[in-house]
Amino acid sequence: MQVIDLLSMNEALIALVGEWEAVLRSLPEAVMADRRNSQHRSIKEIVGHMVDSATNNTHRIVHLQYQQSPLVFPNYATNGNNDRWIALQHYQQEDWQSLVSLWKFSVLHIGHVISRVDAGKLENQWIAGPDKRISLGAMIHDFLPHLQLHLAEIEDLINRK
Repeated sequence: MQVIDLLSMNEALIALVGEWEAVLRSLPEAVMADRRNSQHRSIKEIVGHMVDSATNNTHRIVHLQYQQSPLVFPNYATNGNNDRWIALQHYQQEDWQSLVSLWKFSVLHIGHVISRVDAGKLENQWIAGPDKRISLGAMIHDFLPHLQLHLAEIEDLINRK
């Protein structure tokens, strides 16, 4: 991955926020709080999960640029822990407009951080599990598709009759 790819990632994240912010803000309570995906998450909880993903990945990206590789850093998503994060932060009860703002600025911030990553550190690795290592470059590359996956889930829930 080259620096230009990092800049392109930031631009793609900015565009995604621009496309989705108004959609999210306009959702009626019955849609964003009551409709559930296959993981039994509401739109509010999916948005909360995207916040968790952005903030956890931001921390990993920063740590992977200055700490020894491979990096030992907690994986919040293993063993169903991401569901614990959602439950313990009570996203279902969060003020919707505040949650959308938190999502927006978390995604914009990770894009800012990504666009300034030291390209010489992209091969640094994070130990994501007992037999799983992920390079900084791969982690960055996978962030946008992960976000798009959850936005597609939200779109499906919005369109559900």
